Amino acid sequence: MLPATAQNQVNPQISDDDIARWQKARQHVASGQGAQALPAYLKLVKSYPSVPALWFECGLAAIASLDFALAKRAFCRATELAPTDADIQMAVAQQYHRLREPALARASFLAAAQADPSSVHVRLSLAAWHEREHDLAAAWQCAEEVLARHPDNPAAIYYRAFLLQRRQRPGEAEPILRELVRREIQNANLKISCRHLLAVVLDELGQYDEALVRLRESKDEVRRTANVVALEQIYDKAERARRQLLAGLTPEMIRRWRQDTPASAMPQPLALLGGHPRSGTTLLEQILGAHPDIWAIDESEAFATEIWDQLSPGNAPATTSAQALHSLSPSRCSAMRARYFKSLYRELDGPPAGKVVIDKNPAPTAALHFWLRLFPSSKVIIALRDPRDVVLSCYFQQLTLTPINANFLSLERAASHYADLMDVWLRLRDLGGFDWIETRYEDFVGNVETEGRRVTEFLGLTWRAEQARSHETAGRNVVFSPTYADVTQPAHSRAIGRWKRYEAALSPVQPRLAPYCQLFGY
Repeated sequence: MLPATAQNQVNPQISDDDIARWQKARQHVASGQGAQALPAYLKLVKSYPSVPALWFECGLAAIASLDFALAKRAFCRATELAPTDADIQMAVAQQYHRLREPALARASFLAAAQADPSSVHVRLSLAAWHEREHDLAAAWQCAEEVLARHPDNPAAIYYRAFLLQRRQRPGEAEPILRELVRREIQNANLKISCRHLLAVVLDELGQYDEALVRLRESKDEVRRTANVVALEQIYDKAERARRQLLAGLTPEMIRRWRQDTPASAMPQPLALLGGHPRSGTTLLEQILGAHPDIWAIDESEAFATEIWDQLSPGNAPATTSAQALHSLSPSRCSAMRARYFKSLYRELDGPPAGKVVIDKNPAPTAALHFWLRLFPSSKVIIALRDPRDVVLSCYFQQLTLTPINANFLSLERAASHYADLMDVWLRLRDLGGFDWIETRYEDFVGNVETEGRRVTEFLGLTWRAEQARSHETAGRNVVFSPTYADVTQPAHSRAIGRWKRYEAALSPVQPRLAPYCQLFGY
């Protein structure tokens, strides 16, 4: 996303030919082909080194080329050239977040606030960054400063309610949100967020019937403001293709993948931590990541961009068949693996020596066949949780709208998505030929050390006492999962059996989930 000041920026010193080259390069970036634009940007910034938008867009192209050092240099130059441009500073801050450079992101958010201290959006964005870093006091101060200047601003009022909820004071947040819901708020996203947060607060206060009403209002508002049907159609088409591919896989194929790609083909031991979203993957990642010999990374985009997208039907129609996936050339597999690891290590100077790497991300579970094609000797950890709690929890999420996340706008599609994803796992589990383990959220909550030891030993390591205290240090790090707010709390049982509070609403989807409850022991 280009900063507002760069959207239509044209510098009179730039020649017409170079403006045309710039526009073409910008189109490549906007269409997800930023790597193709990098040579053009490098020429443009050399010819016009004082244009901050060129440097910013050069940084975007560098990210697409996996040249993260160049990206950081380009972003740094953009902010140096535009120290008082809040839009540039904000856009750079968001890219530093993408690069997993929290200190640089914080500095740019602060610079944006200094550049435009009167902007509600900028100040609340800084507050949101502090909240993301678990510094609720700093976030509160930012929000209150905005309210001192703009006491009737609905976004600032909403954010005060949000922070009250984060501070575990839902009773104080409730009347604020009720008043906002009564208003005629024009901003669609804010309208959606107010109803969603009110639903969350009412759930915490035990007002379950109204919580469901407010949640449905929020979801209905999403449907009024976006083409959800089109997103659902994209998902359904991909799901049909995936099921067809999985049906064609054989045990012999997976055994051959492992034979052709031994562990020595990878720079270090690798594990995927997957499962359905809201199955406890973040809790497990934090506990495993507290081990000194494990480097756990959460919600990386490496697999999605360097493997999944490259093998998806839109980019590689042939891989919709099992035989075509099986027949991928060794050179192509090697190239994708190299790009994956380069992207995964974006915040490091190189591979974390001597460590087991855990890529924690529920999404690749739906493409586990692609994962095993590239990393057949890796270990696979699948987090399980009561399917009814999973579906309800997903329904309670407010996520960026994508073809996958559109499923969480209704309980019916959320239950179908659960079945779709877990069918991938069950199919590959039945085929076998790789190292896997299942772990249940309820078992972790019941005894962190017993279950944590079992999974740690599956990775070939010895349990360490500090793993049971991972929540004590989690607040020092930026967590990229949507459930980042939960990691500072010790494991608890409050979310177990939550579905029973909404049993009537879940009754239409219970038959869809019943086979999985039986399979996984719920």
